[in-house]
Amino acid sequence: MYGKINEEILSQLKSIVGANNVITSPEEVCVYANDEYVCRQEGCQPEVVVRPGEVEEVSAILKLASEHRLPVTPRGGGTGLAGGCVPVYGGLVLSFQRMNKFLELDPKNQVAVVEAGLTLGEFITQVEKQGFYFPPHPGDEGAMFGGMIATNAGGSRAVKYGGIRNYVRGLEVVLADGQVIHPGGKLIKNSSGYNLVNLFIGSEGTLGVITRAIIQVMSKPIFLRTMVIPFNSIEQAIDNVPLIFDRGILPMAVEFAGLDVISLSERHLNLNWPTHSGDMHLMIIVDAGSEDDLGKMTDEIADIVLENGALDVFVADTAAKQDEVLKIRSEIYEAIKKETVDILDTSVPRSEIAGHVRKIHEVAQKYGLWLPVFGHAGDGNVHTHLMKAKYENGQMVPINVEEIKDKLEKARQELFQDAASRGGVISGEHGIGLYKKNYFPLTMEAGQIDLMKKIKQAADPLGILNPGKIF
Repeated sequence: MYGKINEEILSQLKSIVGANNVITSPEEVCVYANDEYVCRQEGCQPEVVVRPGEVEEVSAILKLASEHRLPVTPRGGGTGLAGGCVPVYGGLVLSFQRMNKFLELDPKNQVAVVEAGLTLGEFITQVEKQGFYFPPHPGDEGAMFGGMIATNAGGSRAVKYGGIRNYVRGLEVVLADGQVIHPGGKLIKNSSGYNLVNLFIGSEGTLGVITRAIIQVMSKPIFLRTMVIPFNSIEQAIDNVPLIFDRGILPMAVEFAGLDVISLSERHLNLNWPTHSGDMHLMIIVDAGSEDDLGKMTDEIADIVLENGALDVFVADTAAKQDEVLKIRSEIYEAIKKETVDILDTSVPRSEIAGHVRKIHEVAQKYGLWLPVFGHAGDGNVHTHLMKAKYENGQMVPINVEEIKDKLEKARQELFQDAASRGGVISGEHGIGLYKKNYFPLTMEAGQIDLMKKIKQAADPLGILNPGKIF
């Protein structure tokens, strides 16, 4: 089906990017055989890793790949959780480590122009240094823009400010045959034909290779406050979320997490969470243009939750306290990753969060599993962890995964089906990639999948761009 990379092709690749940027040694290429997903997919080591430095080199590489029908897997920071950058058929990994420039900040249009390999952390530093702000924060600041756009990364702030999709104004994309196109631009309005920018966002590198992006930035919120609110049960915590929105309050973020995983993350980081009351906590971040407005908003949220089961309300009102709370919440996955078999990121309508979370609790009891759950209560993105461990006396106690393998698969299927029954999907921000493709039809109409395949065929008739993903 696919061609093999021989010495002649290696020689041509070296002439395009330089010998130092063509990697073939098994010790080095093995690093590119997996992402941050907990279960490594064996047998997916690339034949070669190529590191282009400019779009002309990417174009030349894809022309060569098209000529010899070589599978090409684009790779950013490797921080994904669905195997999206894991090569399935060996071939060539296209790493964007060298294309990492912050090219421009245009204050009049409030946009920045970046290369695909620029990390989220470096972007935030550059933007804030020039007095601007980038609302989305998908998580790992080592993630690169090309990968974040290709997966339509989300994050906790999506409830008010949206995900990556909402901030991409224009793209530079190299097509499968090496042709370079520039959909979008520094425009705000555009009704000229199909919206190709949105087509490439979330396509996971299967339709084209993103090399550059024009990103919307904004003025930084002046006042921020983080609230931590403990409840006795997950049902109480989740049921409070719509009550907050019903009052016309739109927080920057509304997160929920159990005390079990919060405590594990605390110990992992040697930091302190504001309270250890109850079993389930909401973390709410609000922002406003004045201290008075912020105070009114936090007071109103406190009144709502205290009338509806909250045990207390803790406010982190300094930058240091806010950073500590956010760090603990952000590192939960790292704290439990060792005993995690799979991380689900189902997404349901906001009104269905409570019901879906109750189903997770029922499934955990039904199969005798520990299924810690946390996520974005404000936008319906729920992260359920299938664990090869029990939680006892504040510790993770490992279980032989072979003994519960069938139960974990049944739990996964039931939770995906429950999400579908509520009008949801199996992925809200991680993408389908390699590891969720078998479950894709559970929440997606056959007609939609068929149309997606036709788009893939039209954009990549030889099937060389990130083959083996999504479908």
